[in-house]
Amino acid sequence: MDLTPYLETLRADLAAAAAPGGPETTRAAELLGHSLEASARLALLEALSDAAAEITTHLSDATVEVRLRGREADLVVTRTAPEQPDNQPPPPPMPDAGDLTRLTLRMAESLKTHVEQMAAAEGISVNAWLVRAVTSALTFRNQPPQPPRSGKRMTGYFQA
Repeated sequence: MDLTPYLETLRADLAAAAAPGGPETTRAAELLGHSLEASARLALLEALSDAAAEITTHLSDATVEVRLRGREADLVVTRTAPEQPDNQPPPPPMPDAGDLTRLTLRMAESLKTHVEQMAAAEGISVNAWLVRAVTSALTFRNQPPQPPRSGKRMTGYFQA
């Protein structure tokens, strides 16, 4: 996805808003538009990343992530294999939590490295991996205890 058309629209809107102020104001708006391009591009990428994370939380069998290639952003959907054994029903979907919010998470460097490795091994972003881990922990906590099963298992806690 080429972000340039969106940035050009923003620059044109800024110039149009400044036009009634005369040539000096129009020139200032043009300079400001070029100065803000990097910041606006970053804001668009952040919005795309947040959208991808939100979509991922609503998908049970896929993840969505933003990959950068040069000045372009690509949305990549990766299907995941279900981790539930055939005889186990899938967990109930989490209720819609509403708007997304930011959370600052502090952890030991070694744990961060391990999380990054786990996310990379699954081919998803660290944010998507953490959202899935927290969702899984909350889903597991709300279900009655079940006998241990073989396969991948994650244990731990999260403190905000």
